[in-house]
Amino acid sequence: MRLSELLWLIPSAFAAQPSAPAPISAPLRDLHFGQLNFLHTTDTHGWLAGHLQEPSYSADWGDYISFAERLREKIEGNGQDLLVIDTGDRVEGNGLYDSSEPKGVYLSEILRHQHIDVITSGNHELYKQNTSESEFLHTVPDFKGKYLASNIDIHHPETGELVPLAQRFRKFTTKVQGIRIVAFGFLFDFTGNYNNTVVQRVEDTIKGEWFQEAIRDKEVDLFLVAGHVPAHSTEWRAVYEEIRRTRWDIPIQFFSGHQHIRDYAKYDSQAVALASGRFMETIGFMSIDGLSTEKGLRKQSQPTFKRRYIDNNLFSFYHHTNLNETNFHTEKGRKVSKQINKSRTTLGLDRVHGCAPKDLWMSRVPYPHPDSVYTWLETEVLAETLQDGASVERPSVAILNSGAIRFDIFKGPFTQDTMWTISPFTNGFRRVKDVPYEKVQLIMEILNKQTKVLFTLQDAVTEPSLLPLAGPEQVARSEEIVPEDDGLLEGGLFSNKGPSGQMPLVPSDFDSELLPGYTTKDDEGDDGDDTIHAPISFYKTPNCIQALVSADKSRVPERVDLVYIEFVQPYLALAAKFAGLDVDFVKESEVFMPSVTLTDLILKWVKNHWQCES
Repeated sequence: MRLSELLWLIPSAFAAQPSAPAPISAPLRDLHFGQLNFLHTTDTHGWLAGHLQEPSYSADWGDYISFAERLREKIEGNGQDLLVIDTGDRVEGNGLYDSSEPKGVYLSEILRHQHIDVITSGNHELYKQNTSESEFLHTVPDFKGKYLASNIDIHHPETGELVPLAQRFRKFTTKVQGIRIVAFGFLFDFTGNYNNTVVQRVEDTIKGEWFQEAIRDKEVDLFLVAGHVPAHSTEWRAVYEEIRRTRWDIPIQFFSGHQHIRDYAKYDSQAVALASGRFMETIGFMSIDGLSTEKGLRKQSQPTFKRRYIDNNLFSFYHHTNLNETNFHTEKGRKVSKQINKSRTTLGLDRVHGCAPKDLWMSRVPYPHPDSVYTWLETEVLAETLQDGASVERPSVAILNSGAIRFDIFKGPFTQDTMWTISPFTNGFRRVKDVPYEKVQLIMEILNKQTKVLFTLQDAVTEPSLLPLAGPEQVARSEEIVPEDDGLLEGGLFSNKGPSGQMPLVPSDFDSELLPGYTTKDDEGDDGDDTIHAPISFYKTPNCIQALVSADKSRVPERVDLVYIEFVQPYLALAAKFAGLDVDFVKESEVFMPSVTLTDLILKWVKNHWQCES
């Protein structure tokens, strides 16, 4: 048994959750405290219990509460200020959220104990009516005055009236320094929301009278623009340029999210953006020196910005607060950690359904490597579990987008929680009967290699904007500027910007003295990570994979039933037009295996094949 498996099984004296592994010591870069300091989370997706198989990210939300409280004590004791920011996508992606009925009841009770100064919505809060209404009825009141929704409206659950999801902006003054801040909270130009909400385009929002008045406030020392928007994005560029047209000399601090990467964008010497990863792996830190305050003028002509991406574990937290196990944890932090443990127990998230015989990676190996989670899905899970509902008349081809999988599978126990972390979505399957196999293969080629064609067709037929088929971090990597001949389109290796497809980090597993992990390169250089890591490879995955469900796989079929996960239907409709397949996917498709999701299929397969050794 590997050390990584032992760490998972042995409760740690250092980690808040009983089954979480202890953090491993590693070389750290210090935080640079300034006049104004920030802690930032984004895209936590329900991972408030931390990572129970990864020592580098094993701190939970209670530990983060303690970290914020202790850091605030330290910073305010030095005559400086600390603000806490969260930029959305707090839901979907972990059993702590997804396995409760109604979803999120435990999560919202845990989340609200953190003191957050500015909080915004992500796109996942708006996909469904129940999640957006929960935000409006519970999360917004929990953070009354702190929740900002500059470009989101909602139909009131009781009256039906279209009202702002939360207040549009906030003006406040910091506790110690008296720094005057005007803050906004945006969502990117999202069109996949349920029809009970309205997301206004950012470029339209900033032309509004209320925004124009807010940026012309003469008594402001900093514009704080938080939102579920990538650091390098047209939306943030538009906001930056709009502010600069009237306020060329006021610093702007952006906080970003959505792409699941660590990133930092520098717009000018007084305007920067920070994105702080995903899944409670990262606590972002920013500091600014040289701001004006209501108590006096700037101490220097230009502000200075410093950033850090903190690995979410107690080793890092102890180091940055100069505390230890005996004096770090606060009463509130301990209570929340106990609350998380109790909630997990109630939900049965540690229930073991099977044991994975090896690690299966989303991006650490190239597809179709035997250790790729997508290869496993294609050749084993889909090919077998869809057989029960397949037609006896002809074979089937099942199409699944790679973004339907959200996390790696680690060797060892496959728990109730694992089920939700790898596949939290509730999309079912649909089927179109009796289509030419060669047309299906052309559709797959379009989906994976000719995505520009889809967007051209989308504009031509006025389809709603398509959401990415791949996961957010894959999309972020695809937008990097890279040499044309590096093989990216064929599954080549990416550079080490953003997430690195993490693995259980155990020194004995590797030759290097450094633990593998995030090695971020951003607009400010390669020294942003607090923990010095050895780099991890990251490979491009296809937008979609396909599985042939057939009694005789040695023979290429002429005609097949096309089975697909519901999410990809708009893509299939457009690709079919280009491929010359005359199918109306709305009228001619039918529900396949009613009430069965991808999550159900995976769990069924695991129970049947991955037995645990006694």
